[in-house]
Amino acid sequence: MSSADLQTLYQELILDHSRTPEGRGDTSGLAHRSHQINPTCGDEITLGVELGAGRVISITWEGEGCAISQASASLLSELATGLEVPVLHERIERFREVLRSRGREELDPELFGDAVALGGVSRYLARVKCAMLGWVALEHALESAEGAGRS
Repeated sequence: MSSADLQTLYQELILDHSRTPEGRGDTSGLAHRSHQINPTCGDEITLGVELGAGRVISITWEGEGCAISQASASLLSELATGLEVPVLHERIERFREVLRSRGREELDPELFGDAVALGGVSRYLARVKCAMLGWVALEHALESAEGAGRS
């Protein structure tokens, strides 16, 4: 498969997830939620996480915005479900590093699955915050859950 074919495949995957997102739904009943806004473009995501035995049981999110932000939250929902919380923190941090790399680094398909389709966003600085929106929301929701566990 050529680089152009792979790029086309990734674009189709992002469009499919933005049109028919995974994990989209009402977050109001979830104890650990975070609402994030990208002040640059106005994209919004509210994401809630349900945890059990140190793992993500489910992620539910709702939001409005560009195809990148909506697809990224959808792909994150698929990726994160079932992962242990410390592993998920590592993946979020690695995702952030790659997206800030300006195309110098790539996401590992073994660790990120279909979310590797978002790796190309790193070349477009204006879109990095869009792709990170759901991931930052999850990071904050996890911190909320961890803070609740300490009290």
